[in-house]
Amino acid sequence: MTTRASDALLRKILTETKTIALVGASNKPHRDSNGVMRFLQSKGYRVIPINPGLAGQMLNGETVYASLKDIPQDKTGRIEMVDIFRNSADAAAPALEAIEIGAKFVWMQLDVVNEPAAEKVRAAGLEIVMNHCPAIEYPRLIGGSKEH
Repeated sequence: MTTRASDALLRKILTETKTIALVGASNKPHRDSNGVMRFLQSKGYRVIPINPGLAGQMLNGETVYASLKDIPQDKTGRIEMVDIFRNSADAAAPALEAIEIGAKFVWMQLDVVNEPAAEKVRAAGLEIVMNHCPAIEYPRLIGGSKEH
């Protein structure tokens, strides 16, 4: 699974993004989604966790929402990036929901690739990254450590 994104695109997303919705957020500190959320928060991003099973709870200082559409836009402003921690087949729904909420970027985590969804995302004018992790790319392209 290559789907290598250009460094220019990765850098653009990481520098233009302020608010991220993280789909598949876990309340278990040892899970990758939890560690990546904490890492991104430590770099100054606002990260809104999405997990229907945890909706209404607090996770790393943020309220958890059941879906992207449930995030109150008046409180968060625009979600620039949707970071998807789901398997490849289940990544399509949040990728398409990202279009509906007006996100600019869709980021599918390591080993997550859904080309049919990516085609729809691109056709809607969003940029998409698949099979990458922002907690790996940030230190490589922006600087700092990869601790999460």
